[in-house]
Amino acid sequence: MTTADAVPVVFVHGTRFSAGQWSMQLAALRDEFPVVAVDLPGHGERSAQPWSLSAATEIIASAVDSLDRGPALVVGHSLGGYASLEFARRCPERLRGLILAGASASTRGLWSVPYRWVARLVPRMPADRLARWNDRLLLRLYPREVVEATIRSGYAFHTLPAAWEEVLGRFDAGAMRGVKAPVLILNGEKDTVFRAGETDFARAHPHARVELIPRARHLANFDDPDAFTDAVRRFAHRLSAVD
Repeated sequence: MTTADAVPVVFVHGTRFSAGQWSMQLAALRDEFPVVAVDLPGHGERSAQPWSLSAATEIIASAVDSLDRGPALVVGHSLGGYASLEFARRCPERLRGLILAGASASTRGLWSVPYRWVARLVPRMPADRLARWNDRLLLRLYPREVVEATIRSGYAFHTLPAAWEEVLGRFDAGAMRGVKAPVLILNGEKDTVFRAGETDFARAHPHARVELIPRARHLANFDDPDAFTDAVRRFAHRLSAVD
């Protein structure tokens, strides 16, 4: 299979991050697949754009179209996973496959309570202090080459309240019924919070399966970039084989 025949892949980042979250995956896959990573509204180069799920789905759709290869495999992490679920519902003709990473927990019910508390707390804290704390945390947990693009792109704390307010209360396993393409639920083995609905999400879709990154946590693509990339690669090849 040549790059011209390969499945196009669009990566969608998680809360407060940007397209830089996917630097390791883009570097590893760009010789095999047409790939692109987006900045969601209010994040990265779109920092000034107001958040909305509608705008997020339009951005993902534009990224798919920019690759000019037809429907794409969309890989969404956490907030980006839920935005990708919404994209799958609204734009099924542009979706060839979906990978949900750290996005298989219901955002409804009691689960959402601590997240609503955090969303109210974040605006009360200075953004520069939050940025320094995030820089130190990422550099303590991960090699610099894995997170330097994320750190360089900065953080979207100002967008977190609006983004979480729209996502919380909106998604559960029933959202999987709106996905017409094959789905891979790709979680870190130790991401207990976002694995909470893993089985329900998989059961709600006739062509969904679960794969775990051993010993990884919520940021599985940082914890084990090679294993995460390999999972994306294998799923993309399966989509090509089906065609």
